[in-house]
Amino acid sequence: MKVNIDGMSCAHCVGHIEEVLEGLSGVTNIEVKLDEKAAYVEGTVSDESVRVAIEEAGYNVLSIED
Repeated sequence: MKVNIDGMSCAHCVGHIEEVLEGLSGVTNIEVKLDEKAAYVEGTVSDESVRVAIEEAGYNVLSIED
């Protein structure tokens, strides 16, 4: 899934989002791209779990695409 994120502005933000997503059960691969302001998440994790984790970390999820 592709998660479009608002509020991500630096390498520290990328690392923070990667850390949060790595902690989710069912995540098998993550790629966070600052230039796209997006995270690509693979695995059996639900869209809602990803949304909640990112928003609890202080960022806004604009949309999630499968």
